[in-house]
Amino acid sequence: MKQTINIILMALLLAAGGKELRVLVLTPTPQMHCASCENKIKNNMRFEKGVKKVETDLEKQHVTITYDPKKNTIAGLQGGMKKIGYETKVVSDSKLKDKKD
Repeated sequence: MKQTINIILMALLLAAGGKELRVLVLTPTPQMHCASCENKIKNNMRFEKGVKKVETDLEKQHVTITYDPKKNTIAGLQGGMKKIGYETKVVSDSKLKDKKD
């Protein structure tokens, strides 16, 4: 169910702007331990330039950020995480393409 909702949200983001977005998955250090850690990341990273969506997964220790690469970079997003106390490693960075492509 959650995955279906995420797919629908991504489709809406693409339909609204038609922009090429990227999906960056990071692992934070120190690890996230609770909902407070997740909220800290979500509430701060949503203000970084170009960020469209932020998701966290405690079990996998992943932070997934959907962003506009014309407005921010991987290094810029990692810098945003560093500002709130998290070093990060990139798990993946991939294109989220428009349905027209």
